[in-house]
Amino acid sequence: MIPTAFPPREEIARLTARMLLEIRAVHFNAAEPFILASGLPSPTYIDCRKLISYPRIRSALMDFLTVTVMRDAGFEAFDNIAGGETAGIPFAALVAERMALPMTYVRKKPKGYGRNARIEGAMTPGQRVLLVEDLTTDGGSKLSFVDAIRETGADCAHTAVIFYYGIFPGTEERLAAHGVTLHHLCTWWDVLAEARAQGAFDAATLAEVEAFLTAPRQWQEARKPADVTTAP
Repeated sequence: MIPTAFPPREEIARLTARMLLEIRAVHFNAAEPFILASGLPSPTYIDCRKLISYPRIRSALMDFLTVTVMRDAGFEAFDNIAGGETAGIPFAALVAERMALPMTYVRKKPKGYGRNARIEGAMTPGQRVLLVEDLTTDGGSKLSFVDAIRETGADCAHTAVIFYYGIFPGTEERLAAHGVTLHHLCTWWDVLAEARAQGAFDAATLAEVEAFLTAPRQWQEARKPADVTTAP
């Protein structure tokens, strides 16, 4: 069913942050930072994949994502909803169901046998495709998915995520330069504000997280292992 209630953006951001905290998808640890795939440290980690196991929260967030996209992009703006492998697939299916649209998914790379396809499902030239994912950091992974969609002859000018880091400069500009508009529900700043309001973490941890969010590259540079030189 297509949602018809449109809460203010600020309320969507606050409630999304609250839900992520409630299911413990948010992890803050300044004393023993998490190590990212790049080898760089971070005092924050988010696990949006947990959301699929919480039906009430999952349903509310998919309503929020659907109305955000319709409000920002249009009520008849899409013909197909594509999920990015793998975390975006369940969320794309849930959004497609709400919007009464076909659903497809995009592989990170060709499967390597058979049709050697990157697109699974029916996607046709001229279709207007919304790319759905769980989150984005700096937008880089979205571009590969968008290019795979465009190679079919379809158009992809929008991507929607539950969580957007919102701390790395140039992310939305990078996507815009590729012809893509980003839609999201909340950022690390929204989560930090709600964590403070709830007293979910001690003051020292929250202060260190704020220091990271304010200047993430500098924070990582000061704490990275000696043999790591790449950025996340």
